[in-house]
Amino acid sequence: MPKNENNPNIKNNNHQSPKKRIALTAGTFDLLHPGHFNTLNFAKKHADELVVVLARDETVKRIKGRRPVIPEEQRKIMIETLKPVDKAILGSLTDKLEPILSVKPDIIVLGPDQTTYQLEELKNQLLERGFKTEIVKVEEYVKCPFHSSYDILKEIIRRWCNKEIELK
Repeated sequence: MPKNENNPNIKNNNHQSPKKRIALTAGTFDLLHPGHFNTLNFAKKHADELVVVLARDETVKRIKGRRPVIPEEQRKIMIETLKPVDKAILGSLTDKLEPILSVKPDIIVLGPDQTTYQLEELKNQLLERGFKTEIVKVEEYVKCPFHSSYDILKEIIRRWCNKEIELK
C-alpha cells in the first residue's frame, strides 16, 4: 500500500486498483458461427471484461418470428464457456435497456448485422436515461458458407429433404 505523502509511516487507505473497462454486446447467439466469434473477439479487444446479453426466447420469437433452436438457458451456458466472454446474462423481457443500465458498460459493441439497436438511437435512448457510454459497431461482416444461424437451419433442412440426414 502506498505511503502517505505527509507522513511516510502512514499508509494510504484510499489506494484503489484501476477500474476494469467493461464491454457489453448482445444478441441471440443461437447456432454459433464465425460471425459470433468475430463480434465477441472484437468486443473483448476493447475491454478487460466482456458481458454478453442474450436475447430471451420470447424476445427472439417476437422479433424474428420464430423461437431460437437452442433454449435461452442452454445458449447462456454455451456463451459463458467461450474464451472472450467473462459473463453472460439473459436480457429483459420488458425493457431492452435494462441490462445495459444494470451492467453500466464503458463500451457497447454492436454486431455488424445488429437490428435491435441502431447506434444513434441507442445512444439517444441511453442519454435520455442519464447514461453516456461509447458505442461502436463491428464493421467486418464474416462471409462464409454458414455466416448466420438462419443459413445453418436452411442447410440442415436441405440435407434432411435430400435424405442426407437420418433419424436414428
